[in-house]
Amino acid sequence: MKTNGIKYPHIASNPRILNGAPIIKGTRIAVRAIAGYYQLGMTPDEILQSLPHLTQSQLHAALACCFDHQKEIDRDLKRNADLEPWRGQVRQRELAAA
Repeated sequence: MKTNGIKYPHIASNPRILNGAPIIKGTRIAVRAIAGYYQLGMTPDEILQSLPHLTQSQLHAALACCFDHQKEIDRDLKRNADLEPWRGQVRQRELAAA
């Protein structure tokens, strides 16, 4: 992903991790995973509850990267999508809240 000189704190890319897809530094969580959760309707707080080892700064850096590179992220999501596990987590949260 070309960042056009924009640096995202907490975001890295390593060809040996997820084939170079952008990830949150120090984790194997792809930025596309954060985008997927967000596109399914999860709020940042809900994402942080699902991934409690992330900080707010890490999450918001990933979301900023997603918004700045929406077309690339959407293409990446489409290529690597298996939405059912994500939908299952969202459904479980909705049932727990009801």
